[in-house]
Amino acid sequence: MYALSAYETPLTVNLKCDPDRSLKLRRQYDSVQPGYHMNKRHWNTLTLDGSLPHSLIIELIQHSYDLVVLGLSKKEQIKVKEASTKPRKQENDWHAQFLKDISE
Repeated sequence: MYALSAYETPLTVNLKCDPDRSLKLRRQYDSVQPGYHMNKRHWNTLTLDGSLPHSLIIELIQHSYDLVVLGLSKKEQIKVKEASTKPRKQENDWHAQFLKDISE
């Protein structure tokens, strides 16, 4: 798991993050807080209230994904890579919907 979100207002998302970077982000942005119900050293909760640059949100989602994949065994990393290169059906593209939701 690299992201956890509740569809509430305002929308929040928990993302894994390098501990040093987490501290910097929390100091820089009020809408970045220690991960709610998560290991606060490795997870941030982002409040998506319009105060964070969209490009930063996308970057942090990718950063979280990369950290989780790097923590997998080499065998599991290969499976993830293979699965991520397969074409997806448009009606089941939750990733695109998630990105659309957080950008609104």
